Amino acid sequence: MSERRNEEQGRYRGFARRAVMLGGGQLLLLGALAGRMYYLQVVEAEKYKLLAEDNRINIRLLPPPRGRIVDRFGTPLAVNRQNYRVLLVSEQIRDLEASLDDLDRIVPLDEADRERIRKEITRKRNFVPVTVRENLSWEQVSRIEVNAPELPGVSIDVGETRHYPYGEILSHIVGYVAAVSEKELTGDPLLELPGFRVGKNGVEKLNDEALRGTAGTSHIEVNAVGRMIKELSRHEGHAGREVVLTIDSGLQSYIHQRLANEKSAAAVVLDVDNGEVLSLCSVPSYDPKPFNVGLSRQEWLGLVNDPLSPLSNKAISGLYAPGSTFKMMVALAALEAGLGADHKAYCPGFMRLGNHRFHCWKRGGHGSMDLTGAIQQSCDVWFYDVAKRIGIDRIAGMAERFGLGAPVGIDLPGERGGAMPTKAWKLANIGQAWLGGETLINAIGQGFVLTTPLQLAVMTARLATGKAVVPHVTRGLRGGGMPSLSIRLPAPSIEVPKAHLEVVRNAMDAVVNSARGTARGSAIQEPGWEMAGKTGTSQVRRITKAERDAGVIKNEDLPWRRRDHGLFVAYAPVDRPRYACAVVVEHGGGGSSAAAPIVKDILLETQRRDPLGNEPLPLVALGDGQKA
Repeated sequence: MSERRNEEQGRYRGFARRAVMLGGGQLLLLGALAGRMYYLQVVEAEKYKLLAEDNRINIRLLPPPRGRIVDRFGTPLAVNRQNYRVLLVSEQIRDLEASLDDLDRIVPLDEADRERIRKEITRKRNFVPVTVRENLSWEQVSRIEVNAPELPGVSIDVGETRHYPYGEILSHIVGYVAAVSEKELTGDPLLELPGFRVGKNGVEKLNDEALRGTAGTSHIEVNAVGRMIKELSRHEGHAGREVVLTIDSGLQSYIHQRLANEKSAAAVVLDVDNGEVLSLCSVPSYDPKPFNVGLSRQEWLGLVNDPLSPLSNKAISGLYAPGSTFKMMVALAALEAGLGADHKAYCPGFMRLGNHRFHCWKRGGHGSMDLTGAIQQSCDVWFYDVAKRIGIDRIAGMAERFGLGAPVGIDLPGERGGAMPTKAWKLANIGQAWLGGETLINAIGQGFVLTTPLQLAVMTARLATGKAVVPHVTRGLRGGGMPSLSIRLPAPSIEVPKAHLEVVRNAMDAVVNSARGTARGSAIQEPGWEMAGKTGTSQVRRITKAERDAGVIKNEDLPWRRRDHGLFVAYAPVDRPRYACAVVVEHGGGGSSAAAPIVKDILLETQRRDPLGNEPLPLVALGDGQKA
């Protein structure tokens, strides 16, 4: 009995222990659960509230208005306009192809448009709008709105697009914007916004980040699948900064019109004292608008395959032998080497070096020539003579001081540096030793010497002032706080004696304003506005001995691409230089007939307009959203 009782008591005690342990475990578990709930709901309440809000609220970036580009007087060169676009929501339509067919009757859609729309619909959720076409006309918008009941899922949206009031007149300077390419994606979410545009060329490209501005934000309430329910708040971004250029748009328009009759040409006008570019023109040009709205393949191929290269800014990237406009460099090198301005050479129409004859442009010769006469009448033999005495390296050293042979550093993309040969240059680039005859050919601006119209304008400005001015097209930025000036230190001296410069300037004066000057027919008659300059004719073909014996074929009798380039450089006024100009007319013939009359007209118009005498746009700070 007692054994049985003991046994039952043992079982009871074991059960009681297990019950206590189980109850304790339950209490411990309930305590841990309560503690965790307290931690999540009280201690971490704010954190999970924010996470829940993040699931409920989406933050979307709002593209900011792109900053304007204006000329030196505030005239708009690149602005924003309303962009009407038609959108399509795929979940609201029954038959995509039928809807596109209906739209095609109002807004023409080619197969490329349709394929793009199909791809976008596949990639995006079915409630996300897809852009069908941008830059609609008001008539197209009206027709879509009128037909809205028959166009389910189709709506009109209003955005912004870039507008260039001067079109092709300023496209090589201002540039254009276009859609962001894959290689341009940097992780900046602004670049991933649908329809966002970035600068692709010109000032639009160089100042792209300043022009972009700062994105705004929109807080959107969404449901579990991401569908928008309503906008909770909206904070507009800050517009991009305004870029103020040195360009005079009126002068640019005049020069573009003046060059309109030329197949291919370039012109540059500079302020000789500080290097401000007042005009930089290259024809033919291109319309920047299609790049913004989207070029068709046919349009793109038409531009890139055009033999006249309208996409090329010839003023900064066109390479031309400078011809006789280079002779001032040889004259200054000769003076620096110790040859006096009265150094004489006799010109019978050619110079013999070894077994070769090097001809002057004037078949019968110029007779006895000194420095002034050689520049005035552009005698080749005088320059052959001094070049043979001083050598190519001295000539190159002088030319480099005047901005030839390397990029001059203009604030535009695409500048090329040309070539200024030396003995070492030829050995490094061609692998051959320098020949004596090459010195003579290069001394008259032929051979290996290559320059851009911009370099020739810079050379002329430095001749006029003795200062190493650097060209630039940007005066500064406005808006977004304090203004940013285009900070530039005073131009240093080119380290050429004033007396030497004076000799060459007097000779350039004689080119235009004396009876024997090669550009006497283009002299400016208005008192106080006279120009000094130098003609240049750049050969693009070799003239054989047989042709010389029979008589050199005239340019007008040759196919256009075999005619000489015509060049002219000048500064004005002669007594107090303010403006420098360079013009190159591709295959235009002689510089005196093709280019000098254009420069005359340009410098006359420049002095009439007097852009340096008129007050430019002040670079004051503009507040956010304030217009100039």
